[in-house]
Amino acid sequence: MFSRRTNWKLVPNRFTEVQSELQAKGRVLIDLSVSNPARAGLHFDAESILTALSDPRAMDYDPQPKGMATAREAVTAYYREQHGESAVDPQQIILTTSTSEGYSYVFRLLCNPDDELLVPKPSYPLFEFLADLQDVTLKPYALLYDHGWHIDLPSLSEALSPRTRAVVVVHPNNPTGSYTSASEREQLNAFCREHDLALIVDEVFLDYPHDALLRPSFVSNSDVLTFTLSGLSKISGLPQMKLAWVAASGPDQTVREAVDRLEVIADTYLSMNTPIQLAASTLLEQRKQIQPLILDRVRANLAELDRQLAQQKTIQRLQVEGGWYGVLRVPATQSDEDLAIDLLRDASVLVHPSHFYDFPGEGYLIISLLTQPNDFREGTKRMLEFLRIKN
Repeated sequence: MFSRRTNWKLVPNRFTEVQSELQAKGRVLIDLSVSNPARAGLHFDAESILTALSDPRAMDYDPQPKGMATAREAVTAYYREQHGESAVDPQQIILTTSTSEGYSYVFRLLCNPDDELLVPKPSYPLFEFLADLQDVTLKPYALLYDHGWHIDLPSLSEALSPRTRAVVVVHPNNPTGSYTSASEREQLNAFCREHDLALIVDEVFLDYPHDALLRPSFVSNSDVLTFTLSGLSKISGLPQMKLAWVAASGPDQTVREAVDRLEVIADTYLSMNTPIQLAASTLLEQRKQIQPLILDRVRANLAELDRQLAQQKTIQRLQVEGGWYGVLRVPATQSDEDLAIDLLRDASVLVHPSHFYDFPGEGYLIISLLTQPNDFREGTKRMLEFLRIKN
């Protein structure tokens, strides 16, 4: 009765089952996997946000397939003010309800059934589901760790086939926190030019460098057809305000054709709602208040993690440049899922095992640097004590 594209294993995994079992028994868990800014104890300007959502113009329905001009201009203003990108054309921006929807639009634009996309490994686990829904096949290319994360460029060539349509880049990557370097960007452009491929660049964590030096966006990348995705979820810490976008750049004629086709896709789905579009400028302005709070939180937690790690020699933190996750290298004496389950049961600490992010092997745990400081301090203490006893 159902399509094979939704033939997923729908039963909870062991990790989720144990978490639910403990919570049902009233166990209080320290969550070192917090990813939702709205539930991280941060202060938002609720009055400004809610006032912006009550614009009387929201009572009119004026469908604009690419999104309202004022909202797209607000996105352009964000790139101009935040990243010095003065050449971003609002006509080349398509508004979506989420980056997931943006991916879906771009996958549909570029791929026929069973065409292939090259995606980084490790990286965000959502890609597999999005690819299934769009009848696209994912081929991984490797991120390697050697005093920092690097794209394994030879693995791109190894993954290439006649059905390859695009390379997906996450800048900075989630969860490794590694930005695409200038030299990697040049090589990616050369690779895509040589093989007539597009670049799809996810920049949702772009504004969160740990060293306070903002990295260049791909939004004006002109060498090859490029689709840059981002949105309010991370930029303004507002995942509940569903506004994201796809910005197209590259050779003029190709970009015009891509945007025309994307406009038809967007018009077919009629997804963006009016109140959020009218509030876009105000909601993007909220980044100026919330980003410093998030960055202070992330940097403080990272310093606390390093302080506690310095008191032992078994666990290593891998280098991270941006975003709000950290990767710990731990002794691979069991599967990472079993280790995370043991941490839940014996220390009441919730972390993510590495296979959630498609790490190539065991011996890694993923933690969130967005956790409230007191919880982070206590959770890290319990985690390291548990690992010390266990090993």
